[in-house]
Amino acid sequence: MIKQGPRDLVEQVQEAGLCIGCGSCVELCPYFRSHNGKTVVLHDCDLEQGRCHAWCPKAELDLEELSQALWGKPYRFTGVGPHLALTAAKAGPALGEGAFQSGGTVSALLAAALDQGMIQGAVLTGREGLEPLPTLARSLDEIKACAGSKFTAAPTLAAFNRAQAQGAEGLAVVATPCQGAALAQRRLDKVNPDAPTGPAELVVGLFCNWGLDPQGLMRFLGQKVNPETIKAMDIPPPPAGVLTVETTEGTLEIPLDEIRGFIPPACAICPDMTSEWADVSVGMLEGRPGWNTLVVRSEKGRALAEAAADKGWLVLEEMPADMREHLAGAAEAKRARALGAAQEQGLLGGPDEPGPKALRVGPEFWAELSQGKGE
Repeated sequence: MIKQGPRDLVEQVQEAGLCIGCGSCVELCPYFRSHNGKTVVLHDCDLEQGRCHAWCPKAELDLEELSQALWGKPYRFTGVGPHLALTAAKAGPALGEGAFQSGGTVSALLAAALDQGMIQGAVLTGREGLEPLPTLARSLDEIKACAGSKFTAAPTLAAFNRAQAQGAEGLAVVATPCQGAALAQRRLDKVNPDAPTGPAELVVGLFCNWGLDPQGLMRFLGQKVNPETIKAMDIPPPPAGVLTVETTEGTLEIPLDEIRGFIPPACAICPDMTSEWADVSVGMLEGRPGWNTLVVRSEKGRALAEAAADKGWLVLEEMPADMREHLAGAAEAKRARALGAAQEQGLLGGPDEPGPKALRVGPEFWAELSQGKGE
């Protein structure tokens, strides 16, 4: 892992327009803060090495190193990434009622983890009006209050850093792929092993093709609806091609082409659709409303899924082969597009490529890319 400092982070990520606003660098020192969905730098810092750079998912993210460290396997183009199980899932009767997205699997997993004593709390992203609101949930009711997709970039990891600095332990984090990459890097980082902030106890990853800039989306939707009336948002599976906004006065459908301009540039080089660095990953299950796709990746994730099903928090069913193939193809296409875009922009390199890179891959993978085998 290449370790650099905050000045390098500002140059390589902030000034390059690659910041995704995940919050990984926020609350680590007094100089990085989140404001209206953006990460801002308050003061210059001349540290030669810093956790802010080491944990950033858009600066020197070594995909080969992470894959070998977490899964003991090389990083590859194929499928949804390393996993132990791939199933259909939905919330079980133990969870009760709630405003859940799709099948409610994320809320069910967190409730089960809390019930089993696997975690002491979970860092989630709620919503205040249209603004994403990272929060620490320590009860079932607090978990349910954060249910539902937000579709905007959020500084969730800033809340995780703050909670750990205040002494909280045993925390899960519900993370998008970029946030999951930042959390994965903490397992490798040795910049300051005695610092109060560190790895999460459990990472529940969310499927994601792209997020939206919260400021732009708030301004846009504010012209169409009263933000205070919004109850939920959703992007149905293809071929719908719309963002649905459910309000107290009805449902509004907005063509996706009208909001694509709010997608941050960093999303174009993100190769991860299915949160490959999480313990478990959750997404929609196309063609089956009320169900989710559940990817179990780690032994900890498997223990959680089995306990959740055993205690009635979760219902699991076999996922049809055609759905598995479709998901794998979508993940592979996202990975190939992103790495191709990063390569075209000079942001991707092999382990020995000179200069700062947003992403790095192993020598064999780099050779495949150079020969066009990933297309």
